[in-house]
Amino acid sequence: MIAGKPATRRLTRLNMNKGMKIMNVQQLVEKNKSWNLSRDFAKKLLILSGLLAFSFLAFLISIGQGSLDLSFKEVLRCIFLEHDTLNHRIIWNVRLPRTLVAGLVGICLSLSGSILQGVLRNPLAAPNIIGVSSGAGFMAFVIFILFPEYYHIVPLGAFLGAFISTILIYVLAWKDGAHPMRLILAGVAVSALLGAGINSLMIFYPEKISGIIGFMVGGLSARTWPHFKVLLPYASLGIGMALLFPHKLNILALGDEIATGLGLNVEKTRMMFIVIASLLAASAVSVVGLLGFVGLIVPHTARLIIGSDYRYLFPATAILGAGVVMICDTIARMIFDPVEIPVGIIMALLGAPFFLYLLRERRQG
Repeated sequence: MIAGKPATRRLTRLNMNKGMKIMNVQQLVEKNKSWNLSRDFAKKLLILSGLLAFSFLAFLISIGQGSLDLSFKEVLRCIFLEHDTLNHRIIWNVRLPRTLVAGLVGICLSLSGSILQGVLRNPLAAPNIIGVSSGAGFMAFVIFILFPEYYHIVPLGAFLGAFISTILIYVLAWKDGAHPMRLILAGVAVSALLGAGINSLMIFYPEKISGIIGFMVGGLSARTWPHFKVLLPYASLGIGMALLFPHKLNILALGDEIATGLGLNVEKTRMMFIVIASLLAASAVSVVGLLGFVGLIVPHTARLIIGSDYRYLFPATAILGAGVVMICDTIARMIFDPVEIPVGIIMALLGAPFFLYLLRERRQG
């Protein structure tokens, strides 16, 4: 018995040492995890800061470039310091509202595209491709041509058009649930149908379309403070709703079965995000028209830069979208100066090859 006590003590000490080693390893693993998370967060924050700097630079270029070129310093002085000068009036009454509308439209269409790509789990999904923009555009066209005295309700009408087309797409795609591929195919069909409706209005009322031809391709010409004030409340609501629920889209992106297993109501969540995407797209369409490819190009680029976590992807997409549309609008104004072309043409020149590239990559995959 006496001889056994030292052996028992040694065994106890060995067990204690092993336990302490295991605890130390666990602590090191936890510290390493914490360090990696902190480093990843810092990296994401740095990327967002870079995108913000790009958008601010695009903002200054957009305001400074035109028939009267101004340096960045002059632009900032005219906005914040000068009053009742010619430069101040040009910037404040013409360039600043147009640039703000361009930025807000870029945010709306980019977020809408990012949401649709996440919900439908398809990189080719975008508001102008699956029919959301066509519904908004059709209702806006009806108001412009048949009820021009009610111009102030165009954003509401555009949202109703986008929402109704979205519901129609959902109903057509429903079969034991709304499968993402069926949603896309139904969206393409509805988009073609609404496009035929827009063309019919143009044929029957040719005398009324001369002032809204730019609406067909998306343009920012003559956009001023009233347009910004019309756009701001609807856009703010859609942007706010999108930024509230990125975690739900992260879960939805895992697949319907896993999302259901984690307690998410898949159909309800999918419908909620499609409504948010419709509101965002309709807000933009009501002011600038059928501006395409923003919702396709920007989300992909942002995803390549910052990753697929929607907590970071949504802010990155919004910031980048604002900068891209402002830069493209500046190019559209300057490339054939003094003749101005719609910004939608520049976006189409960029977007069509990008779409074909994605199609090719998807086919090879």
